[in-house]
Amino acid sequence: MTIPNSDELLLITRDTRGVITLTLNDPARFNALGSEMLTVLQQALDEAGRDESVRVVVLAAAGKAFCAGHNLKDMAANPDLAYYQKLFAQCSRMMLTIHKLPVPVIARVQGMATAAGCQLVAQCDLAVAADSASFATSGIHYGLFCATPSVPLVRNVPAKRAMEMLLTGDFMDAPTALAQGLVNRVVPADVLDAEVEQLVQSILQKPRVALAMGKALVYQQRELGMDAAYQLAGQTMATNMMDAAAQEGARAFAEKRQPAWKR
Repeated sequence: MTIPNSDELLLITRDTRGVITLTLNDPARFNALGSEMLTVLQQALDEAGRDESVRVVVLAAAGKAFCAGHNLKDMAANPDLAYYQKLFAQCSRMMLTIHKLPVPVIARVQGMATAAGCQLVAQCDLAVAADSASFATSGIHYGLFCATPSVPLVRNVPAKRAMEMLLTGDFMDAPTALAQGLVNRVVPADVLDAEVEQLVQSILQKPRVALAMGKALVYQQRELGMDAAYQLAGQTMATNMMDAAAQEGARAFAEKRQPAWKR
């Protein structure tokens, strides 16, 4: 089994449009989220968040699996509470970075996504899956309830469906994941890249500042009561409307033309 070194664990590509693709590259271990993988992912996401020319992040994976979650062999070899606390804190920080990134993050799911790998799909803003992909919060099979994966999972799929996944660890196929809201689109594997690109193209046609405000607002208001949510949403729209892109969009609508904004 060939294990990539830390410089090879994550492949990073960027095109001239500001689209960054981060590819998990440890197929022999099913792209497990060990400490090294989490470290390189964190670094790449932090850099993307600081770069105002970045427009979209695509999270992909090499091999048959998208991500199998944490490496249980490593966890079994380190029966220490401090080790486990550090690992799960590191993973939670990475997931929250995706959540707070000012650009959309799209999961490109070509294979199995289990435990923290399923969490990773749920944490991304959008997800496109091959019809052969599958999803599970499978830790319960090994006596470990998928507590951290439950956080984004219950914010993606209905509560009873999430509980079934968490309590049984059973797999959900791609069509069911689509029906339940875990992914946005399901396509044959040979057109997966084309489907992701279609989504990327649509996002690139929109102003970055409006997308950033909108992403932050959607997640913030979801955690609030209705009164507070409307207050926050109204303020966000008013602030958004003061932006040059929104002003140009409004003028373009009134003048029955396409907006000419800097994206």
